[in-house]
Amino acid sequence: MSALQFEPGLFVRGVTPPLALAHYRLVAFDMDSTLINIECVDEIAAAAGRKAEVAAITEAAMRGEITDYKESLRQRVALLRGVPASALDAVYAEKLRLNPGVERFVQALQAAGLKTLLVSGGFTFFSERVRHRLQLDFARANMLEIERGALTGRMIDRPWGDICDGAEKRRVLLEVCELMGIEPRQSIAVGDGANDLPMMSVAGLSICYHGKPAVREQAMISIEEGGMDRALALFSR
Repeated sequence: MSALQFEPGLFVRGVTPPLALAHYRLVAFDMDSTLINIECVDEIAAAAGRKAEVAAITEAAMRGEITDYKESLRQRVALLRGVPASALDAVYAEKLRLNPGVERFVQALQAAGLKTLLVSGGFTFFSERVRHRLQLDFARANMLEIERGALTGRMIDRPWGDICDGAEKRRVLLEVCELMGIEPRQSIAVGDGANDLPMMSVAGLSICYHGKPAVREQAMISIEEGGMDRALALFSR
């Protein structure tokens, strides 16, 4: 189904605005390049002089050209071996910013009573700070292993599994829906990369924010210009 332009740079597919915000109970967000302006793994790699190498893998994974997200992430994290842990603080303080319109969009959904979930293929060092900053309810991400003040090039297995990839994002969204006693159609999923498509495919509403071509082509709402809060124009209050 082809997308229709609702406003310049704002496209809809398979839905007819205005949408009833009261219909939804949960919103799940990707983090890197969605809630925030950077890909954290690329910026950490800059400290090792390997940003271009890591960023090329990230771009291919986000475009869906690398189908094994877990392996692509392991490859990128391995290239971070020896980077001082202090580089994480520097990335957060100097590089990481919320994307335009994110705070307004998140606050509007919270005011409407929606629970908020961050599901990231990135790292807990950043996701927990973003979760706290936006007062999100839940978060899941990957944990970098640090020994003697430096990254080891590995991640730490968690009780839920090893890596938060697209399949895990989908599983977490469905699990939180079940815990809340709601149907997946009462959820919204927001992302930009190929690893967001599994959770977007089961949500009742999918939003692509400045995303890769494959994501723009499948999302019900695609924001291709301006801030994330532009999506609010599609909802009735």
